[in-house]
Amino acid sequence: MARCGCRPTALRSSPAAVPPVGSSPLLDRLTQQLVQRDAEGTRRRLSLPAPGAVDFSSNDYLGLARSGALHQAVVQALQTDSGLLVGSTGSRLLTGNSAATEALETHLATFHHAEAALLFNSGYVANLGFFGAVPRRGDTILYDAASHASVKDGIRSSFATAYSFRHNDLADLEKRLSRATGEVFVAVEALYSMDGDQAPLPELAAFCRARGLHLVVDEAHTNGLYGPHGEGLVVALGLQTEVFARVVTFGKALGSQGAAVVGPAVLRDFLLNTSRPFMFTTALAPLSIVALTAAYALLPALHAEREQLFRLSDQLQSKLAAVPGVQVGPGSHVIHPLFFTEPSPRKVRAVAAAVQQAGFDLRPIVAPTVPAGTERLRLILHSYNTEAELDALAATLRRLERGSG
Repeated sequence: MARCGCRPTALRSSPAAVPPVGSSPLLDRLTQQLVQRDAEGTRRRLSLPAPGAVDFSSNDYLGLARSGALHQAVVQALQTDSGLLVGSTGSRLLTGNSAATEALETHLATFHHAEAALLFNSGYVANLGFFGAVPRRGDTILYDAASHASVKDGIRSSFATAYSFRHNDLADLEKRLSRATGEVFVAVEALYSMDGDQAPLPELAAFCRARGLHLVVDEAHTNGLYGPHGEGLVVALGLQTEVFARVVTFGKALGSQGAAVVGPAVLRDFLLNTSRPFMFTTALAPLSIVALTAAYALLPALHAEREQLFRLSDQLQSKLAAVPGVQVGPGSHVIHPLFFTEPSPRKVRAVAAAVQQAGFDLRPIVAPTVPAGTERLRLILHSYNTEAELDALAATLRRLERGSG
């Protein structure tokens, strides 16, 4: 059969009209649920960042996603390796593995002071993969109530029994422990994405060590930021031998995508054999492996960027403390939730829209992402933000609150 010699054409900007779908009981139900979310002010919609807006929303903490050095490393790899595939062609257990992927995993294990590492396609998938495979029927998972949705969804896929404990409350954790059976896993985040506060990792590690529990730490928002070279908060605190497993993700400070579970070598081999999200998904693309390898090579030298980020984070607390009607989350660092008097989805969305109109990319966080009545704006700082931008944002919030009063 002759091979088509035609070249692929660009995507059309005006696709053919799609005929309307007729009504049905299911579509009517879906529509009604969306209407209800509209009425509650909780309906989500996709949006694009406004060109030129000051970034207070992305997870690109160190600016690596926009780094010229990282961009050049990827371009150079494309230019020098004529055999570099665009697609990964299959799962890691079939055709999607490569020497570059295994080399990256070896480097990740060394960098994060662990025996081994196993790559996943995202932090969400890594949490699904770990919790769905390792805890088994008869075991118990105790997880912080503020844990990310991916942790909770991973726990739902497990046959283990699970109980939540109050956020950062070791006394409540001990109460829940009285109901535990089998092997017990304690799941926390190093830095919580909605509240911006840290888990009490030294106390948690001591608690788990004394009782023979297995501490699992999600380092999504601390990987790249803490530690002598950005190894994460667990390494910064010297707790790497106290933590059974860590999930380190790359879509934040590493400016890329994917994640890895780091821990004992036998854990890596077990996940490789039993974790369905690992076994039955297409591997990370070779270009992602190139970008991650380059990002990890750049990370140790980003001392000035990390210091600038932490300096701005400290300055923000005092600047926003002077804004009437606005409260910054207690203990927040790098991620700062902004709370308002008598919050509601509509109030927070209205403030966010006004702040965006003033030139700042700042997003509202509403239920069900956070509990109803705790709606907030989430302000994320970056090494490329400036003190002048913080001043301008504080002035904008002050003006908006004065106008609403």
